[in-house]
Amino acid sequence: MKKISAYEIALASLACAISTVLLTIGVYSEILLFTGYLLACVALMMPLAKGSYVGYVLAYVATCILSFIFNVGRFWDLLPFVMFFGLHPLVNELQLKIKINRWVACLIKALWFDGTMYVIWRFVFAMTTTIPFVDQYIIPILLIGGTAFFILYDYLMYQWRAAVYNLVKRIGRK
Repeated sequence: MKKISAYEIALASLACAISTVLLTIGVYSEILLFTGYLLACVALMMPLAKGSYVGYVLAYVATCILSFIFNVGRFWDLLPFVMFFGLHPLVNELQLKIKINRWVACLIKALWFDGTMYVIWRFVFAMTTTIPFVDQYIIPILLIGGTAFFILYDYLMYQWRAAVYNLVKRIGRK
């Protein structure tokens, strides 16, 4: 196993700090919750830019723990990040490293996203939804709408990945 360097530890620590702050802002503002998920994912890509999977996992776990501490009582707001958004950059990186067919990987990740959204709907919104149409057709709604949203989201995350990798490469030169 490759020894993690001080630079990789610093990147993981920075990624953790930024991700935790962004998630906390998103949870407290509520309207920026998805933006918090998105930007926290982008921040977590920093250790991956140096190929540090251990650094990424440590940053992800620390972000989850610190976010739960800073957002006591807001478990349901953080659950999508824990179940999907926080792990998505790592899965994308592994997909590229292992060279899995992008269409097969996209289908699997879309089903993972839809499953996460179903769990969130089931435990958070199902009890408060007063729209019978949504209650009756939640699975087709998630499979069609969720998958369409995920495809756009996945594409954007690959674009952000390139930007983060370029930034980390530029930082490392100095």
